[in-house]
Amino acid sequence: MRIAYAGTPEFARVALQALHAAGHEVVRVLTQPDRPAGRGLKLQPSPVKQFAQDRGLALAQPRSLRLDGRFPDEAEAARSLLQADAPELMVVAAYGLILPRWVLELPRHGCLNIHGSLLPRWRGAAPIQRAIEAGDAETGITIMQMDEGLDTGAMRLWESTPIGPDDTGATLHDRLAALGARLVVQALAQLQAGTLPLVPQPAEGACYAHKIDKAEAALDWAQPAAVLERRIRAFDPAPGCSATLAGVPLKLWRAAVQPGTAGAAPGQRLDAGRGRLVVACGEGALELLELQPAGGRRMAAAEWLRGQGAA
Repeated sequence: MRIAYAGTPEFARVALQALHAAGHEVVRVLTQPDRPAGRGLKLQPSPVKQFAQDRGLALAQPRSLRLDGRFPDEAEAARSLLQADAPELMVVAAYGLILPRWVLELPRHGCLNIHGSLLPRWRGAAPIQRAIEAGDAETGITIMQMDEGLDTGAMRLWESTPIGPDDTGATLHDRLAALGARLVVQALAQLQAGTLPLVPQPAEGACYAHKIDKAEAALDWAQPAAVLERRIRAFDPAPGCSATLAGVPLKLWRAAVQPGTAGAAPGQRLDAGRGRLVVACGEGALELLELQPAGGRRMAAAEWLRGQGAA
């Protein structure tokens, strides 16, 4: 098919690569403007932009697509490009900009979104992390026909995957990116064949996956250990969870829930034997397995304890 593609991070690059490899004609790629990153805060292209440039695909990076917004000239330029490109369909994955009505209506087949949850569960910006944090047993990919609502469009294809007890934001992201790439290629094949279903989302069970605020990364030992353990996994690799233990600031990357000790105050280190770092929580306890001191690298908790002379 003749398609336009809108996406920005690695999750979106994986699907774009799959569509390109499947032989679809990508007539235009939209991605977010370059952002400062790294210690030098140099402008860095998005993974989608890098792929588009490597393959010689036509590219646009408007700061907005709203004709009545802050950057109407950029939105109008993008509209002119897309009108000239005449795509049959737009595929969208983690683009980061709201698509106004004119975009949704421009392609003959509208816009398909690759969403990282089983809709209507976890509409919004951070479905992968919120699914882990909530303790969901499974999640998945939904290929959705976009409308003007927030992830409220009809479902075209969907497939689930279990969330394992060791899954992190990184491992689940990579698995869902691969699943989304495979499913969107399948969706386009079925769309061409006239066999792609169109199922309205159920009214029940919708949750909103709020964008992660860095303030959420600071752990409160008064919360249950199971809640903290899930958050540590969900926020790996970004933004990472942080906590203070005996006045020492640490980033926490891996932990395990353990039984608590009666009378122990939240944040108190429990005596669990040599080389182990177990902290009392509001309910149960958390054994820290992998952490990162300020200015240091990720390491096993036992290694950090040895360096502190407190193993």
